[in-house]
Amino acid sequence: MADEMVRRAQRFINTTYGDGATLGISKLEENGRTSWTVMYALTRALQYEMGITNLSNNFGPATLGALREKYGKLDETTIPSANFCRIIQSALYCKGYDGGEIDGKYNSRVKAAVVKLKQNMGAYVPYPDDALWPKVAKGLFNMDAYVTVNNGSDGIRLIQQWLNGQYLLRKDFYVIPCDGHHSRDVATSLLLAVQYELGMADGVANGFFGPGTRAGLKNHTLSTGDSGVWVRLFSAAMELNKRPVAMTGSFQGVLEDAVREFQSFVKLPVTGKGDFQTWASLLVSYGDQSRKGEACDGVTKVTPARAQALKNAGYKYIGRYLYNPSTTSLPEKEIQPGELETLKEYGLRCFPIYQTWARSVDYYSVEQGVTDCMNAAYKAEEHGFGSGTRIYFAVDYDAVDHEVTSHILPYFKSIRERMTRMGSPYKIGIYGPRNACSRVSAAGYADTSFVSDMSSGFSGNLGYAMPENWSFDQIVTKTIGSGDGEIEIDNNIASGRDTGQGDFLPAPSQKLDIGFSLDYWEALLNEADGYMESIGKPAEGSESGNGYVYTRKQCLETVISYDDVITSAARRYRMRKALIQTSAFWEFCHYSQVDVVQDAGVVWYHTGAIPDWGKDLPGVSKLVDSSTGVAKISGRTCILSRNHSIRSGILDGKILDSAEESDRWAMWQKLNQNNAFNLSTVPHLHIWGAGGKKGDHEETVIRRPALDYTETEIYEVLRRYQGFGPEAEAHARLRMPLYAIFEKYNRIIRES
Repeated sequence: MADEMVRRAQRFINTTYGDGATLGISKLEENGRTSWTVMYALTRALQYEMGITNLSNNFGPATLGALREKYGKLDETTIPSANFCRIIQSALYCKGYDGGEIDGKYNSRVKAAVVKLKQNMGAYVPYPDDALWPKVAKGLFNMDAYVTVNNGSDGIRLIQQWLNGQYLLRKDFYVIPCDGHHSRDVATSLLLAVQYELGMADGVANGFFGPGTRAGLKNHTLSTGDSGVWVRLFSAAMELNKRPVAMTGSFQGVLEDAVREFQSFVKLPVTGKGDFQTWASLLVSYGDQSRKGEACDGVTKVTPARAQALKNAGYKYIGRYLYNPSTTSLPEKEIQPGELETLKEYGLRCFPIYQTWARSVDYYSVEQGVTDCMNAAYKAEEHGFGSGTRIYFAVDYDAVDHEVTSHILPYFKSIRERMTRMGSPYKIGIYGPRNACSRVSAAGYADTSFVSDMSSGFSGNLGYAMPENWSFDQIVTKTIGSGDGEIEIDNNIASGRDTGQGDFLPAPSQKLDIGFSLDYWEALLNEADGYMESIGKPAEGSESGNGYVYTRKQCLETVISYDDVITSAARRYRMRKALIQTSAFWEFCHYSQVDVVQDAGVVWYHTGAIPDWGKDLPGVSKLVDSSTGVAKISGRTCILSRNHSIRSGILDGKILDSAEESDRWAMWQKLNQNNAFNLSTVPHLHIWGAGGKKGDHEETVIRRPALDYTETEIYEVLRRYQGFGPEAEAHARLRMPLYAIFEKYNRIIRES
């Protein structure tokens, strides 16, 4: 909302300083809205009035030093000019305080505003007057808030005000926001406060968790009954880490209970005391780096000797990378042949990580999410990770909050949507700083977080609490073992939310299929269309009088447009994608007006009304089920086939009742409305068919679809997809050449 006094402040800058030219800036837009642009202009104006020639947006040491040297403090006796005072008044209005009439007078209204500002800051404790002291002035000329904003916490605001009031007279302590939100500045200030209380002199206290701070904290263990400033600092740290306590000067039972819960949460010894390890975990993201981890990750192949060294050091869960696009850099980054078998042999478990570049914001996009999801899933299948394995997608840089909003969230949303479209073969985790992990998880795009806490200076770590769903906490790089067993790793604390995988699918006997290349589209279309034309199955288009809804080209376009779904399923279940393509294309080509009428009848049966698209169709009658969608699958057969896969342990899901109308209706709707789900069901129909089609017309069990299926086996599963009897057998024979066409191009692509 526009503020008239802010508009007057903007006009003052423009008219006094030549539309900003004197200050080296562009003319301010007189819109009555506070912004960094306005605060930068006021800062430059203040510098100009003080005679500083090198004007800057930053209210830095030179500006602060000049204020101290020239005026000591700013009040009616020291302000050098009317314009200088107008700058102060304008800044007050931009902060939401009454700055008077912007008339250049440090009058009672200005004094009252300064007092209110300092009270809100907590700065009235060290500066109990109506003067504007240099550090308070520095806090005035920025966009920090000193009242709660955006649902800020009153408890955190009290901490912020207390820190300002307690330590503002120290040389390197500056006014921090009092907005009710934890932040990088608040975290650094709390650490400075700890160092001051440890007795560190100005210039020694620096806000870093160094050896002096660590040594000092080891002598300040707190427990029930303690009181004083150390308890206040400790309880403040607890509250800033989202623990259910308020800052207090007395260590009582409520605080002890919260400490126990926190220690359990971050996997520390549960003592209920404010011991060194607890202090460390509260003050810095990596905590006590001497902690022994049960998990690790690295870019080096785990050989038998290294596996033994890892096991001897107490490691259980090993993070390894699914892919490395470079052929020269980090040659062992990607999981190496035989490595997972080694991990299994030594009783170790593996959690996979996907990262190619991922080190700057411009890497992340919706399109990149699609690419990374597909490639990660394909590589996971190739390496032998089974269904349900969690893949950690990396955010390996200091993603600031607005970049999480603009790039990271859309990237992970894209991954989630693509993984869902592909049948959710793998779970999704995130590796990254705390803020990125928490926000991506809160949005529902990842279910666990592998936290890059080792990078304690990251903006996304400093000032952010540990994600509630953390699985691994990366705290330090170290080398273990010796000789052939020596290996450099990142040491991780494990929460138990993810225990990785201890068993792996055997290496495929042949190359798995990969994504379709559009370079072969025209050739595939010509061959597939030409073959179907030659056998008259079906005649082209509904205009021929046979009632078919789609042209053969439209049918093939649809199948190829879901190539990611088909490829993922084929790789996941170790079958040739031509099996899925053939059944889907054949059935979709035969989707007729009769099928449309039957679909309308199913909707009528279950909802009590004919759908709008079916009201003008002749012959609509109520039906409990029909073969619908791209691959013409009924709700009943969908349930039977997926139940078979669930019972076989190759698909996650709930067993449904194929005779229960509500279950059939629920599955029918998904088949009818979701092409990805429809097509992802085809491989389960083939697996069920090979398994004897229990619950239907049961047949002899044959080998489950495999990469080395013989022509006899291919024919048999194609026939069973359609049913049994002379017509099904005849159609299966006709589909065999179609299978050969799809397999021809799939083979060319996977072997290239």
